[in-house]
Amino acid sequence: MPTLICGSFAYDTIMVFPDRFKDHILPDQVHILNVSFMVPEMRREYGGCAGNIAYNLKLLGGDPLPMGTVGEDFEPYAQWMDRCGVPRVHVKVVPATYTAQAFITTDLDDNQITAFHPGAMGRSHLLKVGQAKGVKLGIVSPDGRDGMIEHAAQFTEAGIPFIFDPGQGMPMFKAPELDSFLDQATYLTLNDYEAKLFQEKSGRSLKEMTARVKALIVTKGGSGSEIHADGKVHVIPVARAMRVADPTGCGDAYRAGLLYGIARGMDWDTIGRIAALMGAIKIEHHGTQRHEFTHDEFVERFHDNFGYRFV
Repeated sequence: MPTLICGSFAYDTIMVFPDRFKDHILPDQVHILNVSFMVPEMRREYGGCAGNIAYNLKLLGGDPLPMGTVGEDFEPYAQWMDRCGVPRVHVKVVPATYTAQAFITTDLDDNQITAFHPGAMGRSHLLKVGQAKGVKLGIVSPDGRDGMIEHAAQFTEAGIPFIFDPGQGMPMFKAPELDSFLDQATYLTLNDYEAKLFQEKSGRSLKEMTARVKALIVTKGGSGSEIHADGKVHVIPVARAMRVADPTGCGDAYRAGLLYGIARGMDWDTIGRIAALMGAIKIEHHGTQRHEFTHDEFVERFHDNFGYRFV
């Protein structure tokens, strides 16, 4: 059963400055700031929410169908998707644009300076949910503003259940729009900060939000997660990570676990634990699409962490 993943594709260019920004920025001269940082360490990662979720869902054995707009520079990413077996039928190249990309420079104190170019992402509304056939489940993840609004409405009109995942896109929306998303979405997923921001912006309490969707999922980093569904709160523990290398993309890996479990009609405790283990595996690796595992390896690690098998 194809799962339609609406969201962004992006290149993440990550650079490391082997010093501290504060030692090279004069506080009394910031009004004429002109600095250059030598960054001998650099890597380029394939990212974006749709790309990351699709990659993780494919690893799990799911059937991802990512949908998003990209630029004329997308060919290397396209080749990567082909090698991973992730379909590109609903990935549209917008002429005379770049694929969305972030340029991130980190110093020795883990401070970051980031420049983000949305590029083709802002044209995601050119794609329509109805273009995808045989879809029974979907997700609206961070993307161009118009695309997120239109795709949520199109899922609703088509009667397709979907997860709404505003993520870093939440500042783009005002209270009436968030309220509309609550009416449309089947499931809502947020991290703990986003949950507080959603409540503040929408004027809705967590209890009110829960009443409007089939399940509200709130992730809490190292404290695990909670799934508010069926009139109770399912407390999901974290899975053990062998090392902590890079938290970037853990949320996308977690959401792939949600989609995998929901598509198979699993219970919420198991769905949450699959999602938690996906986050743990991701955090052990640099980059958002560099981790790998076999189905048997995942099943065994799930058993080691939670004491039972989900298959």
